[in-house]
Amino acid sequence: MNFEFTPEVQALRQKLLQFMDEHIYPNEALWQEQVDQGDRWEPPAILEELKQKAKAQGLWNLFLHKSYGEFSPGLSNLEYAPLSEIMGRVYWASEVFNCNAPDTGNMEVLAKYGTPAQQDKWLKPLLNGEIRSAFAMTEPDLASSDATNVATSMVRDGDEYVINGRKWYISGACNNHCKIYIVMGKTSPDNPDKYRQQSMILVPANTPGVKVVRPVNVFSYDDAPEGHAEIIFDNVRVPVENMLLGEGRGFEIAQGRLGPGRIHHCMRTIGLAQRALEHMCERAETRIAFGRPLSKQQSVREDLAWSACEIEQARLLTLKAAQKMDIGGNKAAKDLIAMIKIVAPNMGCKVIDRAIQLFGAAGLSQDFFLARAYTLARAIRLADGPDQVHMMQLGRNLARDWMQQKNQ
Repeated sequence: MNFEFTPEVQALRQKLLQFMDEHIYPNEALWQEQVDQGDRWEPPAILEELKQKAKAQGLWNLFLHKSYGEFSPGLSNLEYAPLSEIMGRVYWASEVFNCNAPDTGNMEVLAKYGTPAQQDKWLKPLLNGEIRSAFAMTEPDLASSDATNVATSMVRDGDEYVINGRKWYISGACNNHCKIYIVMGKTSPDNPDKYRQQSMILVPANTPGVKVVRPVNVFSYDDAPEGHAEIIFDNVRVPVENMLLGEGRGFEIAQGRLGPGRIHHCMRTIGLAQRALEHMCERAETRIAFGRPLSKQQSVREDLAWSACEIEQARLLTLKAAQKMDIGGNKAAKDLIAMIKIVAPNMGCKVIDRAIQLFGAAGLSQDFFLARAYTLARAIRLADGPDQVHMMQLGRNLARDWMQQKNQ
């Protein structure tokens, strides 16, 4: 394994780090101030300004794997991973570079599975940052951690599909610029193969019958201007040409979509944790308690040491998973992807929690990024599958593989 950065990645890292120092960190307070003014679901003006700066510097669409050809900047998963970590240090920064979820996963889906007509209509505006999108899979009335449970119905009626169902925690759907949903539902509920019952279809946000009920809060945050919507699909009609890949291919698309997305989630979480550790170090050196700096306290030193160890462990494991994906694809890397999805968010929660403790009551306030960072890390333990699902599947694979090796 060689995780040394190529000259191209080193140059991109330096450009990103400089961009963060010059444009992102100085505008964190302004970004929040603009969100809180006027229409909360309208992206703040500073965001569009920063997008134009990022695009002019070539810091745009870096997430899209080199295998996507004409749409890609030519980076591999391993090459993009350290860049994702840098963007993740500020929770809204990825959008500045058009590298934000759920748009990244949706662009990958359209680039990999979309027809030329679908790509012209939806992928190109997404790649240009002109519109936003959402991925509608999770449902409130069933255990969506098992995607085969998804119950939203998609019934063909002539040249259209009629969609009925209820979704929630649909990230990005509250944004005024969200124009397209990728919706997962069942077209063949009676198929004996439960992995061929589901399909994915493109639903324009302004289609009659699409009702955004409310933003569902995360730890009392509404996460404007993105939001996590509860949506009702009430006899929503879309043309058959909006189907992705074909009926019964929804589970296949979901599996292809989630692999790279989990790498991105984990690296962004590592970026948050790394930033928290740096703030801990500064606080420990400058905060005086009981007559001396906090860094003189043994328990504080241990917290710093453990945090550094755990961040580096998660980082190296995630880089290994990214490299395995590049070499063998998502399927070959499935166990490593499960490992990082278990390890990185739990690590992020522990490190950021230690930072909050070190900052005392200030760590809970809006004066520092730690409180929001903790909610993000905790939410990632559920996003793209809860810990328990990944552990269940990983444990199953490990036991099965051991038995197969023994019997060879």
